[in-house]
Amino acid sequence: MKDTGVKIENFVKIYERSFIENWDLPALTDYVTRKTMTYADVATAIAKIHLYFNAIGLKKGDKVAICGKDSVNWVLMYMATVTYGAVIVPILSEFNPLDVTHIVNHSEAKLFFVSKAIWEPMEPEALLNLRGAISIDDFQLLLEREGERLDHHLRQLTRRFRRTYPKGYRSEDIHYPDVPNDAVAEINYTSGTTGFSKGVMLTGENLAGNVCFGMETELHYRNSRALAFLPLAHAYGCAFDMLTPLAVGSHVTLLGKTPAPRVLLKALSEVRPNLVICVPLILEKIYKNQILPMISKGTMRWTLAVPFLDSFIYSKIRKKLIDAFGGEFEEVIVGGAPLNHEVEDFLAKIRFPFTVGYGMTECGPLISYTPWRDFIPGSSGRTLPDMESRVDSQDPENIPGEICVRGTNVMKGYFKNPEATAAVLDKDGWLHTGDMGTRSADGTLFLRGRSKTMILTSSGQNIYPEEIEAKLNNMPFVAESLIVDRDGKIVALVYPDYEALDRFDVAISDLDTTMENIRKELNKIVAPYEQVSKIILMPNEFEKTPKRSIKRFLYTR
Repeated sequence: MKDTGVKIENFVKIYERSFIENWDLPALTDYVTRKTMTYADVATAIAKIHLYFNAIGLKKGDKVAICGKDSVNWVLMYMATVTYGAVIVPILSEFNPLDVTHIVNHSEAKLFFVSKAIWEPMEPEALLNLRGAISIDDFQLLLEREGERLDHHLRQLTRRFRRTYPKGYRSEDIHYPDVPNDAVAEINYTSGTTGFSKGVMLTGENLAGNVCFGMETELHYRNSRALAFLPLAHAYGCAFDMLTPLAVGSHVTLLGKTPAPRVLLKALSEVRPNLVICVPLILEKIYKNQILPMISKGTMRWTLAVPFLDSFIYSKIRKKLIDAFGGEFEEVIVGGAPLNHEVEDFLAKIRFPFTVGYGMTECGPLISYTPWRDFIPGSSGRTLPDMESRVDSQDPENIPGEICVRGTNVMKGYFKNPEATAAVLDKDGWLHTGDMGTRSADGTLFLRGRSKTMILTSSGQNIYPEEIEAKLNNMPFVAESLIVDRDGKIVALVYPDYEALDRFDVAISDLDTTMENIRKELNKIVAPYEQVSKIILMPNEFEKTPKRSIKRFLYTR
């Protein structure tokens, strides 16, 4: 991989060029049906959608909302909207109907492309600005406001397309509008853990900053293979499983189903991607359920203590893990949340090719990244060439402070929310991330936790709950946990791993004793000021955002 400075191109023109240059190459494959579209097919489908937008009088800058599981049609609608000069509003399919309604209304969307399953429980009369809704499954009309002719133009589309392109659609017919890079291209509603969803305005410049960095560092390249299994409505999957691959002529296979480890590993072995973009949870599950039981057995534990034998066994585990991910990838990029330290230490020990990046929706999303060969375990990569970073601390290299960033990828602001924008974007253009960490002289960032979740003890010590939770979540019989402050004492809220309890024949009546033993073991490996006073068992899983982050605000008081 090359590591160079980044030349930012016009976002829309990137795809005009790519579709022409990669006309005959495979672009999108549906993993379930195995149907493939070439770049020519994608460009042709986009041309049809552009004709439709034009026929119904959709204006440049109008908002188009989209909500459905990842699919080929989802990608086509996203790409058609941004290359037309309209603003795409991707909505996570896991949002409930009330949230979807709120986002469609707040964004002032004129059109709504939505799957029938999501549309069914919604109340059309509550959608205020909408001209109509169309099924993303089969492009059938779902809603048409009085006086509109959306359905008429849908039925006329094939005839109109043939009339416009009597010789068929060719690569020389691709001419996308000149949309300035400072225009808003996307409004992405964050699924934050603080209970309020804000519309992040991302410009063509913000998105191009991410894409051009991916192009220049060859994260994806012509004829490379990608497996898209993260939600494309989320900035991370969107930028590096869709936008960057389609900018360079990669072949993207859309998983289109929940990436449970068994399903995902099968797809990885079949697609053999050249780059794997994933969230920590996937690696943590594989480590906890497959690797940890293997290396914890008595004989294996003894063998790993013998010099030379340990390196032999680690190389075997490394090969097995690489093969499980398809065997042909350059690296696994972990993002979206911090990686559990124990898992990270083990992967580094066996020389597994992984790296951890850092970003947020407000940066579309990338802030820092380092190729795996240069990656420093425990870090979140080096600040991107087109971004600046600083840590608000007296000693930024040693004492954590809030991480602030500025540069190409930083959002324009929150849509129709100047107060929230002013709270995070200062007059000098610095985005205050709310994340605490340190920074080395070369711009490498080391995250500690969220400033809002940090607990300040009576003795003045800063406690980062995420660090204790990472250790606790690796303990047997713990499915997930939250560390909270209860009257000046550190308390762990734990949802038990009932599957593991059944597997090891632990009776429910012994659960309190089991958790007390876990608390004692935990306190042996945390700092004296991080000691957990007690574990409180939770009857149900923690409530989560669509991104699968725990809604902390519901459990802290």
